[in-house]
Amino acid sequence: MSVIDAAIQYVHDLFENNAGGHDAEHTMRVYRNALQIARKEPGCDLEIVALSALLHDTDDYKLFNTQNNANARAFLEGQGVAPDRIEQICRTVNAVSFSKNRGKRPETIEGKIVQDADRLDAIGAVGIARTFAYGGEHGRSLDASIQHFHDKLLLLRDEMNTDAAKELADKRHTFLLMFLKEYEEETK
Repeated sequence: MSVIDAAIQYVHDLFENNAGGHDAEHTMRVYRNALQIARKEPGCDLEIVALSALLHDTDDYKLFNTQNNANARAFLEGQGVAPDRIEQICRTVNAVSFSKNRGKRPETIEGKIVQDADRLDAIGAVGIARTFAYGGEHGRSLDASIQHFHDKLLLLRDEMNTDAAKELADKRHTFLLMFLKEYEEETK
């Protein structure tokens, strides 16, 4: 089994019982988004992109009480990944989080790609569904979930790093605006 296949299995096992928007399906969408963007960025290291996308939530503070990417490191070490590659992957993973990296751009093309891929999954139809799944799981009202659109989701299009992600984000951003308009009309 390749390290990529093993990572796919690992995230499916790790997120098996999570239904709040940070689940295996989210990870797989981020992985596919990252590969789609990476195909348009010929200078990137595809394996770093793939593994970083797959492992980007394995130590998310909202889900796990770990430090120093403990889950990702343990997985990668168990797969025999070289220490310098593990460090690259962990640096890339650490550049993804919106809340921890507000206003910062990743230094590497791999970081930019994975950050964009994760942010793309936060907008559009899937982003709307994830917002309400997370909100429901954490006892947020509909209005509190709608506020999340203004606090984060509507900002993401303008924070994309790559041209490919910017193109994909435009359509998803427009859908967010249409949804909010309809929501406002229905709740007046």
